[in-house]
Order: sequence, then C-alpha cells, then structure tokens
Amino acid sequence: MRTTTGWQSTDRSTALKQVRVERRDLRADDIAVRVDYCGVCHSDLHAIHGLMNKPTDNLVPGHEFTGTVTAVGTAVTSFTPGERVAVGTVVDSCGACPMCQAGQENFCYQGPVSTYGGIDRVDGTTTKGAYSREYVLRDKFAYRLPDGLDPAAAAPLMCAGITMWEPMQAAGIGAGSRVAVAGLGGLGHLGVKLAVALGAEVTVLSRTPEKADDARKLGAADLLLTTDETQMKQALGRFDLILDTIAAPHDLTPLLRLLTLDGTLSVLGAPVETPVRIMELTFGRKKLTSSGTGGTKHTAELLAFAAQHGIAADIELLPSARVEQALTRLEKGDVRYRFVLDLSDLD
Repeated sequence: MRTTTGWQSTDRSTALKQVRVERRDLRADDIAVRVDYCGVCHSDLHAIHGLMNKPTDNLVPGHEFTGTVTAVGTAVTSFTPGERVAVGTVVDSCGACPMCQAGQENFCYQGPVSTYGGIDRVDGTTTKGAYSREYVLRDKFAYRLPDGLDPAAAAPLMCAGITMWEPMQAAGIGAGSRVAVAGLGGLGHLGVKLAVALGAEVTVLSRTPEKADDARKLGAADLLLTTDETQMKQALGRFDLILDTIAAPHDLTPLLRLLTLDGTLSVLGAPVETPVRIMELTFGRKKLTSSGTGGTKHTAELLAFAAQHGIAADIELLPSARVEQALTRLEKGDVRYRFVLDLSDLD
C-alpha cells in the first residue's frame, strides 16, 4: 500500500485537515501521478455538505487535476514517468456497456467510478480525490497534457471545461450558432471561451450589469440582463443553445422562452430544484437536457481544441493549505473564476 498526504473533510466541514491518504499499489494498467494542481469545483462543496450521494466522513475531494507521472504498471505502454497528464472526474468504468463503447464512460450503465467518493471496481474501497499529493488510476482515464497549456490553468478543463464542451458538441454548435451562457462563474466563463472559439455568437445572461465588461473580455458579444423585462422580451426565441450554469434553485421558464425552434436548454449547474412547466417545452419544440462531465472521447477532443486555441481557465492559484479559504470564498461566489490548489506544499 502506498501513502501520501492530503486534505480530508469530516462531519461535512469545510475546515479540512491534513492527513495521510492511502493509495493502492499499482495494478498492471495503473499509473501513479504526482498531483501538482487541482481545481476547486462547486460540486466539491456539494459533496462536503452531503448533496452528491457520496460519503461525507473522511472525504478527500478533488476531481480536476494535472500532474506528473511518477510510476507505471507492468502493462502500461501509453505513459512513461516524467510525462505531464490531466485527470478528470472518472477514473474507471465497466468498459463493456454501450456507453463505454461509445467513449461516454461518464454514463457507464454499471456506474462510472468517480475520482472521489466512488467505489473501486476491483477491491470495493472508496476512492479519495486529488486534494492530495499523489493519485493512482487506470491509465485509460489519464490524458497527456498538451504542450502550451499551463498546467494550473488547465486543471479546471477536466471538469468545468468538459461539462461545457459535451453539450455544445451534442447541439452541433459552430459558426453561426447563437449561444447564451447563464452564470459567469467557473463553468460559465469556460463556456463563453469555448463557444466563441467554435465560432458561435455568445451572450452572457446575468442578473446584474456589472459583469458586462468581463463578459466582453472573455469574447461574448453581449450581456443580457435577466432582470430587465424589456431585454428579455426582445430576446424571445433568440438562442439555439443556453448553457445554464447556475447552481442555486431557479425557475427555468424565462430561459426556455429565449430558445428558438428546436433550441436546447442544458442545465449544468446541478441545482437541487429546477421548476419547469411542460408547455414551455411544447411551444417551439424545445429540448431540456443536462449532462455530467465527459467521457474519454470528448475529453481528448477538448484538450486538443483548448491547446489549439489557447483556452484555459481564469484562475486564482492558492497553496493547498488555504483550501478552507478557497471553499469559503467559493460558497460566497468570491472568485474569478476558478480556484486552483498548488499541492507542492504537501511535500
């Protein structure tokens, strides 16, 4: 058994404690990764507070990270020690069901193994996340980090980025598409960057005008005030796709009314409640969808696209010892736009 150091939550507390974390000895198809940078996702907060169907005691969060390969199993040919890699929210799956065969392991019929709070398919232990200095996983679920991507700013691509990317691919977004992004946070700012790079005309939906400058700096053509009835009426039927990244419960009706014929509202912020009237879907033959991170096929595509277009997250980098501060500020929405932990202070 290998051991490393990490940050653990107990009793649903954001005051994480530094502990020793056990990692399995390498199986034939495993790699060991020194975790260099790990993003702080809003779902980490959900998990700590018991909202993600994960055990809350002895929870080590963290599921979007970059690092360096330190060792490989006997059957591994795709990686060698010293290579930089990126890892996301899924670290194993059955490999045999139709979803896995399609490269959508995030929807594995037997249940994907999540990076933390999941159940290992071989030994039944609970997975512990990347708020730690080392992680061990199947080589299939690690991705070579492309040259040119900053490893700290690239870490959030592995959850926030792919969460935005898959719905855009499903909707066929490209040149001439009209995309709106509701919520300009860790998810939303990457949604703007990616949609713009795909050639879409992008609008940010916000309750306040203060984000207008930031929206335009990210590449958005416009900011629409959802609290302004006149603006909302003028935008009826305007968008092909709305990426809804709002984490708090909210009414979907106003957003559905902004969709064009056959338009799609993709709810991605994991709100606890999402009230909707079916007739709002009927009028205009609209689609209400959701998505959960991504599989190997689209994740590999995303990393290549991000490297080609120079896309990464706007981050605030903190030493991992300040993880409680990061979680507290994230809960208040006090970050532009993603906290990333530097795990080197665990050496």
